[in-house]
Amino acid sequence: MATRGVFQLQKLSLFYCEHGGSSKAVRDFLASGKLIDWARERPHLKINVRVRNGKHPFVKADYLTSVNDNIHQICVKSNDAKSPDIEEVLNQLYNRSGRKAKRFTQPVYSQTPSIQGVWTPALDLHLTPKFPMKIQD
Repeated sequence: MATRGVFQLQKLSLFYCEHGGSSKAVRDFLASGKLIDWARERPHLKINVRVRNGKHPFVKADYLTSVNDNIHQICVKSNDAKSPDIEEVLNQLYNRSGRKAKRFTQPVYSQTPSIQGVWTPALDLHLTPKFPMKIQD
């Protein structure tokens, strides 16, 4: 995701095992060549693929943010029931800004109220007359 024209994702690292069963989806994704096509569409992004034998696979994303928590990891371990779609995980990390989501605990009040007014359930909008429309050529 770009903030003020600067892409926030700087580096993606894909870790997998060469012979582990949990890394089957990652190995299939790499063998199909989809990672190369995905990387060609994003030339500004640095992508590392590393072998970590004996460990479960994951994708690590490094973001350009001013906070220290600018690294996100998503596990892409293969299960028999549902294997993860690696390209979907890469797109999810690519489309993030890298910042944590902030919860608003207080309602937001504005100094400039809406021109349309406040909506209430008592409004009789179905009784208002329809405006005539003209189609101009």
